Amino acid sequence: MSITRGANYAIVGQSGSGKSTLLKLINGMMNPSKGKIMIDYKIPNTSDKKFKPFMHKIGYIPQNLGLIKNSTVLENILIGALPRVSGFNSFFKKFSDSEIDNAKKILKQVGLQGKAERQVYMLSGGEKRRVAIARALVQKPEIILADEIVSELDHVTAREIMDVLAEAQATMKLTAIMVHHDLQLALEYADRVAVIKEGEKILEIGVEGDRIVDFQSGNFTQREILEMFSNESKE
Repeated sequence: MSITRGANYAIVGQSGSGKSTLLKLINGMMNPSKGKIMIDYKIPNTSDKKFKPFMHKIGYIPQNLGLIKNSTVLENILIGALPRVSGFNSFFKKFSDSEIDNAKKILKQVGLQGKAERQVYMLSGGEKRRVAIARALVQKPEIILADEIVSELDHVTAREIMDVLAEAQATMKLTAIMVHHDLQLALEYADRVAVIKEGEKILEIGVEGDRIVDFQSGNFTQREILEMFSNESKE
């Protein structure tokens, strides 16, 4: 699997296929049992001091969002700025005026203006996802990893959140790697879609607008791929 800089890359597959594990491997949270993960010709490893400066350039949004529910929206978002704060100020979470101004600017970018002081537990599901996106953007990343960020959302809200991510990716020239459960949603927003099964890529699709421009199916037929997703939707 190869992902080019600036791509909007989606990973889909059945539950338990290894989608979330793959994101953790890319983020250096796990080490592969075989093979290699390389980013800019470096192997991600959170325990490697040489790689840590680069790890700050990866904005990771876990499936559970990882928000502090009893803290405010602004406090949650500013967590993304901690890598740029000195040790003492980082410990006490003291941020400069410029960091706070930048966080408020990103709040507006994701559609949360006026909610900086609201506690996270008071927000809707869609708003919580906007907070998680903003926290990742405050980090000033080069790569965004998002793990099923629109799961459990209704059709309209899911696309609103995907629109926020798509706009951020385009304006900030980010590389986006997103895990999805919904193949149709992945095809709508990504320029490449990989399907994995039992930890292996079995299909990769190139997308331009509403057209599939290339189809690499490995050892699986199109019928087998379609049946796999048909069976998943019936469960």
